[in-house]
Parts: sequence; C-alpha cells; structure tokens
Amino acid sequence: METQTMTEVVPSMQDEMRRAFAMLSGKWKLEIMWLLNQRVYRFGELRKAIPGITQHMLTAQLRELEADGLISRTIFAEVPPRVEYEITDKARGLGPTMEALTAWWVEFGPTAPRKLSGRGRRKTAP
Repeated sequence: METQTMTEVVPSMQDEMRRAFAMLSGKWKLEIMWLLNQRVYRFGELRKAIPGITQHMLTAQLRELEADGLISRTIFAEVPPRVEYEITDKARGLGPTMEALTAWWVEFGPTAPRKLSGRGRRKTAP
C-alpha cells in the first residue's frame, strides 16, 4: 500500500496580515480599542464616548473583539447587572502600533482634510 505525504501549506505573510487586518477592521473597532486602552469602560460609557455609534453596532463590534480575544467582558452580579469591558494583554501587544499611529497623526494629522461630519456622512440641512 502506498503512503501519501501531505505537504503543509505555509501561509504567506500577506495571508497572515490579511487575518490581522480582519481582526481590526470594522467601522468602530480601532476607536473602541483606543478607548479601552485608556481605561475600563461600561457599555453606556462607550456608547456616549463614540458619537454616532448605535447600540446594535456597538454590541456587534464588542462581540467580535471579544471573540478575537482583544477585549474581555466582565459581568457583575448586581441589580441591574453591571458589565465592564477592558482590553486584553493580547491587544496591549498593539501598543507600539498605537504609539506609532499617534506619532504619525501628530506629524501629519494637521494636513488631513476635515470631514463635514463624523464617519464621512454629510449632514442634512434642517
């Protein structure tokens, strides 16, 4: 009987970066992580801190970040229940990236065009 050897396919760095980008992509994920890098937040505090985000979208983004191990959620047995979100050690590993982004923005941010309103949406006339 003939034996077959399976060759392991090693993903390219581009494939690996695509996976990393997918974990961080999303309209609000980086902003959520930026805030959680500063301190622990409750759901309502996050919602107030991010103008324009809906409750549904914040919930979805938090669930994805938690599933990817980038944030943790702690539920306290209180009435009403208190839920807190914080960044994980895994996400803290992105610290140098966040610092580099901050340095880049300090240098080049003033040259970026200002949007009329948040997230690229135009305000409608009253």
